[in-house]
Amino acid sequence: MPVALPIQKIVKRDGNVAAYDRERITTAIFKAAASLGGQDRARAARLAADVEQALVASYGVGALPTVEEIQDVVEAVLIKHGHVRTARAYIIYRHERAQARALRTQQPLEATDNIPYKKIYEVLRWNMDHGCETIAGVNHIIAEHRFTDLIHDSNQRYDDEIAGGAQLVLQRMPAVRIVIIAGPSSSGKTTTTIKLSEHLRRAGLELVALTVDNYFFDLELHPRDEFGDYDYETPQALDLKLINEHLVRLLAGETVRAPHYDFKTGQRTLNVHALRLAPHQLLLIDSLHGLYDDMTRAIPAEKKFRFYIETLGQLRNAGGDFMRWADNRLLRRMLRDAWHRSLQPLDTLAHWHYVRRSELRHIIPFIGNVDYVVNSALPYELPILKARLFKFFPEAMTTFRDNAKRQDAFIRAKRVAEFLEPLTAIADDSAVPRNALLREFVGGSEYKY
Repeated sequence: MPVALPIQKIVKRDGNVAAYDRERITTAIFKAAASLGGQDRARAARLAADVEQALVASYGVGALPTVEEIQDVVEAVLIKHGHVRTARAYIIYRHERAQARALRTQQPLEATDNIPYKKIYEVLRWNMDHGCETIAGVNHIIAEHRFTDLIHDSNQRYDDEIAGGAQLVLQRMPAVRIVIIAGPSSSGKTTTTIKLSEHLRRAGLELVALTVDNYFFDLELHPRDEFGDYDYETPQALDLKLINEHLVRLLAGETVRAPHYDFKTGQRTLNVHALRLAPHQLLLIDSLHGLYDDMTRAIPAEKKFRFYIETLGQLRNAGGDFMRWADNRLLRRMLRDAWHRSLQPLDTLAHWHYVRRSELRHIIPFIGNVDYVVNSALPYELPILKARLFKFFPEAMTTFRDNAKRQDAFIRAKRVAEFLEPLTAIADDSAVPRNALLREFVGGSEYKY
């Protein structure tokens, strides 16, 4: 029988999913080496195998990496094995291909992580209409003292998207009984949920939360990552069978008693929180894994409305490279972890690999099933985030450069530092309203998190 590949699918730049083919990595490495006179394809094949191993180490078996993430790892592997000149040739080749794509499309556009291409285009057009699609454009807005206007317009766009989603929920009533708010880490699910609740409340509906965190198994039963850390990011850490049993009973009008999970002790107590749905109430599932099929498998699709939240920023630098959505969210989480979980920013960066790995395995493949996509990226947030976090990235690059198990952290730190370096930093966040999504991460919100 054929051996199953550790990686079977990838996400292309247009957001579509395609078959993984290691031979394409071999060919790319061989072409870079050949441009310098190299003729050893077998060596290129061995390096491609090393790239595959590095991808599995970072993102896990069965992950769905993007083309850009694969290319990042190719560069790192070439440098690690001493092929510095080949790595430089590969980087040049990669940049030239990016420039050629931009010329073919005329409008630079980056679609990743299985998001519908039309949605990305809408985001890019909004940024272009407001002059904030490039770092140079954002810097110009700041220099002209129009940053407050950008804050207002960005927040209004986000609020309008949530209002549009609320209207779609109302159009599907009374069939809908469960509202799912899903999205990767630090995408803004909590604020989006609060604002959606405000809209639905005005229509006479109430969201009642099922606290999915209470369904974690006892800590000793959790899967561990390759560093021995307990992995809270995987859905297998949750009692999915019990979640489905309770969902079925709640929609049947019964009262259930949900468990309670104590994060300090890592222990779960069963039959604690009584929960029942009234006719005017919708059950809310706000979870990193809300799109994961097994989370709500027992509930028919027509009874669920699925929101997906992501930082769909379309901001590019002078070289035409776009800010990665995951990097935007990393910055948010580095801040939030520091004031909410007492974690140092470098700790968040070091563990981001398994956050991203879980997204690629348990979120990205299911985005095609969502009912509504909300863009939570705010074009004004990066200058504010830079002022608070930029100082940590040189230290991160030094700390993780030679650590074989932390190469994902090194690659990401280097990429973020290089991208943010020309951006004007804004230390004063006083113009950001207290009900803005960004307050979820920088503090000072009127909402309770």
